Amino acid sequence: MKGPQTAILLLLCSLSFSCFAQDQPDKGNAILNLPSKFFNRIQRKTASLDEQLTRQTEKYLKKTAKQEERLRRKLYKVDSNAAKSMFAGSAERYTALSQKLVSDTGSSGSFGLKGEYQAYTDSLQGMLKFMGSDPAAAGSLRQLQALQAKMQDADQVKEYTRERKQQISQYIQQHTNLIGLLGKDYQGFNQDVYYYSQQVRTYREMLNDPDKLTKETLAVLGKLPAFQAFMKENSYLAGLFSLPANYGSTASLAGLQTRDQVAALINQQVTAGGAGGQAALQANLQSAQSQLDGYKDKLSKLGAGSGDIDMPDFKPNNQKAKSFWRRLEYGTNFQTTRNNYYFPTVLDFGLSVGYKLSDRSTLGIGASYKLGWGNGIQHIAFSSQGVGIRSFIEVKIKGSFSLSGGMELNHTTPFSAYQQLRHWDDWTKSGLVGVTKTVSMKSRVFKKTKVALLWDFLSYQQAPRTQAILFRIGYDF
Repeated sequence: MKGPQTAILLLLCSLSFSCFAQDQPDKGNAILNLPSKFFNRIQRKTASLDEQLTRQTEKYLKKTAKQEERLRRKLYKVDSNAAKSMFAGSAERYTALSQKLVSDTGSSGSFGLKGEYQAYTDSLQGMLKFMGSDPAAAGSLRQLQALQAKMQDADQVKEYTRERKQQISQYIQQHTNLIGLLGKDYQGFNQDVYYYSQQVRTYREMLNDPDKLTKETLAVLGKLPAFQAFMKENSYLAGLFSLPANYGSTASLAGLQTRDQVAALINQQVTAGGAGGQAALQANLQSAQSQLDGYKDKLSKLGAGSGDIDMPDFKPNNQKAKSFWRRLEYGTNFQTTRNNYYFPTVLDFGLSVGYKLSDRSTLGIGASYKLGWGNGIQHIAFSSQGVGIRSFIEVKIKGSFSLSGGMELNHTTPFSAYQQLRHWDDWTKSGLVGVTKTVSMKSRVFKKTKVALLWDFLSYQQAPRTQAILFRIGYDF
């Protein structure tokens, strides 16, 4: 390791030595100051999530309040008593939730374990409390507590809007003659409730996703007896479970069945089932595992364990729950053309950025540069053979196959200065349609490989005629 990571690990090792050197270590005196940049990184991340969550929640509250008011006005025309009863106090409640969100700084510090347990968030808060004597750590802890308070406020917003959705839904189901009047506005309200729940879940997952440096710091801290003892008394789990004094020791396992004992008991039951007992058990286990995996996948998509489970009665677009930047996909692609059998004449290298409209469609733009290689293996000479401007759209049709299309402007004349690109007469148009095959990759850099076969239906209008069939290989980051 190099740089700040090495410094952090050395400081933590010094902390370990200090803790062991004292029979009753004074936590404040034993801890050495970590670099302020480390805590600033944590503080920037939590502050950014705080800002995003607050902005999205305020926007959501204003929108749902307007939707309820629109529903109230429509219902008032046909059933004024029901409108007064159902929507009484809802506007004031939305205003109160918005005011609490803006003013809540988390100063009370009362944050219990709710929904899915987040190990990293628990460890991060424990670390910052453990290093509370460091001013930078104290500032990061205050920012984290403010974000946790906003998370709790967001949970209250979700709970209230879900209750409102259920009340409105029940009324419409009881008065089916009003579906035409209220159905469209209710569907918009219903979808916004679902997408907001997914957004809150996304922010919670982002908070629970540590970077490499924080992971390593927590890993080293976790080996310190002083930190272990602190977490046993101050973590979320410590407040939920009463851990025994001998927790983690062999004495705490006394009286429990060992793995060998459990295996022997299972083998005894299988033997009693006859010759086919083993095969039947294996088949049942595989079937149960398959069903369990299916349930886990469905629960994961619905927000299992985080209190976000909400069965949508429409086909959701999961991209709507993501921020603008998280819906972007960056990629690169290339193709070659040649005028002999041994050497490519031009390498067309492109860069692109796509915006995911939905889980199945992506719209984007890009640019390309054409690098000339010369006329043969004996005459290699690099030159600028042209540039291009691209637009594209991809729509999944089945499995890993997508229908692709786009329009392009290509400058196919060699140039040596930027001013030469201003001559629009040297630019040609391309209209592309084709099929793209996407292959997922287990790579830290490239996430997907794309192989595209495209037809340029405008190539026949060009003079001289350009290449009609294009084969491109691309990679997404």
